Amino acid sequence: QVELVESGGGSVQAGDSLRLSCDASGHFTPAYGMGWFRQAPGKEREFVASISWTHGDTYYADSVKGRFTTSKDAAKNTLYLQMNNLKPEDAATYYCAANYLGAQALQALPPSSGAHFWGRGTRVTVSS
Repeated sequence: QVELVESGGGSVQAGDSLRLSCDASGHFTPAYGMGWFRQAPGKEREFVASISWTHGDTYYADSVKGRFTTSKDAAKNTLYLQMNNLKPEDAATYYCAANYLGAQALQALPPSSGAHFWGRGTRVTVSS
């Protein structure tokens, strides 16, 4: 079992930045893929970004490319999402996810099958 705990959400204005963190614990191994999803009210959960814990390869949704960066601190088992130039449409609950299949699978597969572990989420509000 892997436990994921997100932090760093909050309320910001358009154009501001936020950094989310996800602390992983439990039976976590470097073979996992880890990433971020988000879900706005009334919308489906969508992929945001992922990273290969072993190789560091990253993948992004087109909507966040150039603005968001995901990274990891392997020594701390912590995943980050740096979000710059936030837009009102970025407002959502952001979830940390991990899987046995790798970072590309988090991007390619539906959330229900691509991710095996989920955090509880952290809320991001962006006002215009």
